[in-house]
Amino acid sequence: MTAEEPRPGPAAPVSDAGGTPAAAQPATAHPATAHPATAQPPGPSDGEWLRVHPASPFIRGWVALAAIAFFFGRDVFERSLQGGPVFEEELAGRASWLLAGGGAVLLVSVLGFLLTWYFTKYQVSGGYVRVNTGFLFRQQRQARLDRVQAIDIVQPLLARIFGLAELKFEVADAGESAVRLAYLKIDDARQLRATILARAAGVAVDPAHPEQPLPEAPEFQVLSVPPQRLVGSLLLSEQSFFVVAGGIASVVLAAATDSQAFYLYLIPAGLGLAATYWGLFNKGYNFTAAISPDGIRLRYGLLDTQAQTLPPGRIQALKVTQPPLWRPLGWYRMQVNVAGYGVVENAGEGSARTTLLPVGTLADVMAMLALVLPDPGTPQPAVVFGAGLNGLDSDGGFVTTPRRARWLAPLGWRRNGFAATDTALLLRSGRWWRQLVVVPHQRTQSIALHQGPLARRFRVADLVLHTTPGPVVPRLAQAAAEVALSLFDEQSARARLARKRQTTEQWLRQVVPDAAAAGTGPVAGPLESPTPLENLSTLETPAPQQQEGGQHG
Repeated sequence: MTAEEPRPGPAAPVSDAGGTPAAAQPATAHPATAHPATAQPPGPSDGEWLRVHPASPFIRGWVALAAIAFFFGRDVFERSLQGGPVFEEELAGRASWLLAGGGAVLLVSVLGFLLTWYFTKYQVSGGYVRVNTGFLFRQQRQARLDRVQAIDIVQPLLARIFGLAELKFEVADAGESAVRLAYLKIDDARQLRATILARAAGVAVDPAHPEQPLPEAPEFQVLSVPPQRLVGSLLLSEQSFFVVAGGIASVVLAAATDSQAFYLYLIPAGLGLAATYWGLFNKGYNFTAAISPDGIRLRYGLLDTQAQTLPPGRIQALKVTQPPLWRPLGWYRMQVNVAGYGVVENAGEGSARTTLLPVGTLADVMAMLALVLPDPGTPQPAVVFGAGLNGLDSDGGFVTTPRRARWLAPLGWRRNGFAATDTALLLRSGRWWRQLVVVPHQRTQSIALHQGPLARRFRVADLVLHTTPGPVVPRLAQAAAEVALSLFDEQSARARLARKRQTTEQWLRQVVPDAAAAGTGPVAGPLESPTPLENLSTLETPAPQQQEGGQHG
């Protein structure tokens, strides 16, 4: 049994610590007429085809050049180190042919790089961003600006050396990156990101100066993760626990059987753990989160740096987890589902791009929740969300598994439950590995009920909310059957009503009059630095409104 499929929804407004919609300020942060003092030099006109940086093919293909050099120069290098002749006697007569062959391969590779660069062009025009690539097999990819889910600026180590960056666009209807521009000058990449985000938000250029680029919106840093906390979180991770447990088991078995073979199992485990640690540390180092009219800005990375921008309301679902070893220190991890992030190039990159907070305190979690869900939909957000993170039974208005089904989850039945606010559905679970899932009502794509034979015996059922693919799987476990059926109908009504309230894919036009967004009306002043977001209780939320579909959990 499933609910109807919705159309992709627009973004919700971002608010500052006082609960004021931030987009009431941002309309203003983009138009070139809003900040003439900070306006940048005139850029290319709308619709002009541009090329990426000439060094782009060499940065992408340096591995091929290194492989060619290694293949032709390995023997020569080894003989030089040993003090022998550069060429063996039998090869001396063919040295010229080998050099000619190597030069020909190198020339063909360089020519291929140049042709790749020449035929790679991009354009921003007519509500789309388009990229043409290929000289033998031509390809054009395009993305609608109003479907932009996130924009990333990625700088691998070699690109950082040359001051270049790759721009990635994620759209709602793509399973992978819809558009990739590699590489641009870092200033050009930031400028293009600001332009695309502004147009995706519904900001129009000044008709009197259409060629003037839109300045980058200001930002306010919300939090940062200290390196020592990141290292501590890795040492207290689940991987460390299982490796230590495996090491103890290997020592015990080796002592009991008088065999040293068990120690061999620790070698691949140790190498795998070291690689995992390095990957997580490299991706999570120097993690910072900031808020701007464009959305939530995340920056992280040690060798390869990445700057993500998640527009307001594009997050489909959010998960807050707390492993047992983190509980004494009060640490949490936050992950999200974003359209377009479901299918990625590799697991490491996917984990980094879907992580909203690698490790943070309760105050950090509340601050990020305030950015993702600026209107919590309840007059007591600290109580409700606090109960979702650490509460039991009916704390914060949660409805939990009935007592008759406690044998199905002896440890977690008092934690498994849900609560609904005017803007989101909260699902909590886990007694040892605590978890809180938050799904905005308008992001519910469909709903399903699951009930196996054992669940029918105890008259309980699981309710699953379907969102875009990602690390968050919203599932309410072992709710009373009658409660699950009631929640199925109520959540369907809430999702339908929330989607009806959204009239445009451009999030800025939802909260700013069209005249202001178009630059034809009065525009407010620049974005001011908001008060630090330390607790959701500082939000000023409107009184809850009665919605269709029954009462809220």
